[in-house]
Amino acid sequence: MKTAEIKLTIDLDDNNVPENIMWESTDSQNKEALPVKSMMLALWDNNYKNTLRIDLWTKDMPVDEMKRFFYETLMTMGDSFLRATGETNIVEDLRDYCAHFAEKMEIVK
Repeated sequence: MKTAEIKLTIDLDDNNVPENIMWESTDSQNKEALPVKSMMLALWDNNYKNTLRIDLWTKDMPVDEMKRFFYETLMTMGDSFLRATGETNIVEDLRDYCAHFAEKMEIVK
């Protein structure tokens, strides 16, 4: 069995607000930690049947990039849900909502 490790390093200010977020993976071709401005991590707790989440963004994350990040996250969640469940109809509804979201947030031209 193969094992891969994902490492997150978060630099916090005195108020515990992220200043820097770095991530690296043992499975990546890039062997150095890479900086990111925002992250969302969701884990399923099978024992309690709920989701554990960590949502972080640096204080210098631009609002327009945050809007784009949410849009792309919603779109890729739809792709993942389709692969996991085969539920085509509801994924089409989610994609319709994502188009609406993108229009309202002025992400798409």
